[in-house]
Amino acid sequence: MYNPKPIDTKDVVLPEELETLIERIAENVHDIWAVGRIAEGWVYGEQKSNETKTNPCLVPYSDLPESEKEFDRNTALETLKLVTKLGYKIEKIIVE
Repeated sequence: MYNPKPIDTKDVVLPEELETLIERIAENVHDIWAVGRIAEGWVYGEQKSNETKTNPCLVPYSDLPESEKEFDRNTALETLKLVTKLGYKIEKIIVE
């Protein structure tokens, strides 16, 4: 039986300047998911259906319900917290 054991990141506090990064990653996570579904033949539909391969979340990130955005934000947040917990530093480098 599968017993998930994610690394505990509750003690990681990310700096406020990463808020924008979290949202950008969340949007990208959604787009990657959507590209995968579309490649598998899924299309937009008002109801999710495995039989007809329709899903109401095959819309731009900005059009998602807040509950779906929160799922993607949590994925982004936990990824950044894990990166930090593993000892990596996240910093923006300005390229001219």
